[in-house]
Amino acid sequence: MNFPAVRPRRLRATPAMRRLVAEVKMQPQELILPAFIREGITEPNPITSMPGVIQHTEDTLRRAAVEAVENGLGGIMLFGIPAERDARGTAGIDPNGILNRGIKAVREEVGDDLVIMSDVCLDEFTDHGHCGVLAADGSVDNDATLEIYGEMAVVQAQAGAHVLGPSGMMDGQIAVMRQALDEAGLQNTTILAYAAKYASAFYGPFREAVDSQLQGDRRTYQMDPSNRREAIREVELDLAEGADMVMVKPAMSYLDILSDVAEMSPVPVSAYQISGEYAMIEAASANGWIDRRASIMESVLSIRRAGADNVLTYWANEVAQWLREGR
Repeated sequence: MNFPAVRPRRLRATPAMRRLVAEVKMQPQELILPAFIREGITEPNPITSMPGVIQHTEDTLRRAAVEAVENGLGGIMLFGIPAERDARGTAGIDPNGILNRGIKAVREEVGDDLVIMSDVCLDEFTDHGHCGVLAADGSVDNDATLEIYGEMAVVQAQAGAHVLGPSGMMDGQIAVMRQALDEAGLQNTTILAYAAKYASAFYGPFREAVDSQLQGDRRTYQMDPSNRREAIREVELDLAEGADMVMVKPAMSYLDILSDVAEMSPVPVSAYQISGEYAMIEAASANGWIDRRASIMESVLSIRRAGADNVLTYWANEVAQWLREGR
C-alpha cells in the first residue's frame, strides 16, 4: 500500500533530523537579561513571587553582568530601586542615583562585551508609582513627564548605557529623548522603544521586584488589551520619531501583536517575557504539573517564532546554558 505518499513524519524521525529542519533556531545572543539593583542593601534580596530572581547589590550586579558575557547573552536591561522616592522621581535623574550607579558599574565591569540597556521610566522612582509626574487633578501629565525623560536619557547615556528603553508609553517620548541625546552629543546612543506596551494583569511580580508604590492602574497610558491595530500605529509613531528598535510587551498574551509588528517593522523587534509569565511557569513546575525546562524552552521559542529578533527573559542565563549544552 503506497498511501499516503506524503509523509511529514519523515522530517521528525530523529533528534538530528528535527534539528536540521527546525524553522526557528535560538541562540544565546538573542537573549536579554532583565536585572534589578536596589539601593541600601548589602546582600541580594530574593523576590518571593519570582523564585530565582533577586534584587542585586552593586557587587552582585557586576557578577551577573560577567555571567551574562560568559553565557554569550546579547544584553542586560537594568532597573533601579531607590531608597527614597518623591513625586517627580528625582532619584531617576540624579547621576549618583542607584540606577545610574548600576549602569556605571556594569559598564566598568564588561565594557562593550555586553549591550547595556537601561529603563527610562519614573515608576520605580515616584512615591505614587506612576510612570510620569501627576497633574493637579491626579492624572499623569504627559508633556511635563517628557521633559524629565529627556533628562533621564542623557544621564543614563552618560553613565554608560548603550541602549535606552523608554517604557512609560508617553506620547512623543522617543522624539524628546532623541533630541535631548543629540543636543548632548550622544547621537550614537540607541533607543529601544517600548512601542506596544499593554496594560496587563501579568505585571504583578514585577511590582514586587521594583517595590512599586502604585495605587490604581496605568490604563490611561498603557495600551488596552482589546486593541490590535493600535499597536501598529504606536510602532509607526515611534519609528517616525527616531526609534532604532521596537518592543512588544508582554509577549505571552500578545504573540499576535508581535507577529503583526515583526511583519511590518524595518528595525529589530524585541519582546519582553514578563514577570507573570515567569512566575506562572515556575509555580506550575514547582508543583510538578509541567516539565520546567521543556516549558521554559517552548515559551521562549514561541516568542522567537512569532517574530521577535531578541527576547527579554529572566531565564536568559539558563536558556543560554541549555542551548550551549544542546550543541
